[in-house]
Amino acid sequence: MTHSSQIQYRRAARTDFTSVSELLEPFVQQQQLLPRSESELHKLLECAYVAIDSEQIVGFCAVEIYSRKLAELQGLAVTDSQQRRGIGRRLVELCIELARKNNVHELMAITSSEELFRECGFDYALPDQKRALFMHPLPLGLPTQANGT
Repeated sequence: MTHSSQIQYRRAARTDFTSVSELLEPFVQQQQLLPRSESELHKLLECAYVAIDSEQIVGFCAVEIYSRKLAELQGLAVTDSQQRRGIGRRLVELCIELARKNNVHELMAITSSEELFRECGFDYALPDQKRALFMHPLPLGLPTQANGT
């Protein structure tokens, strides 16, 4: 898929906070992305890329680096009107390159966009490695409590 010549890609900046937050909100409302606090989103902006069309942010993706051993792609979102143009793929590629530059050994993505990530080289498990298993410790839909009780 070719990239539109008018789409520009760059590292995210702190000044992108409001635009990125507004971009992500519909995906959070549709439960396609996890909600993030202001501080969590500011932290993601430090290792993220944005796609810009006509000076408007139309795409976002971040890589949260936990250690040299493991990082996670997070917050991939492209506005509905810009989807299927290769923007998400390019943002993922940029984040993969950032993980490489930081010598990250394993990069994971938890996603509902399986096909895109598989096309970018992700798979269910690393060859000859253990698999990640997940569960919900709280019933879905229950609010979490700050004190853990």
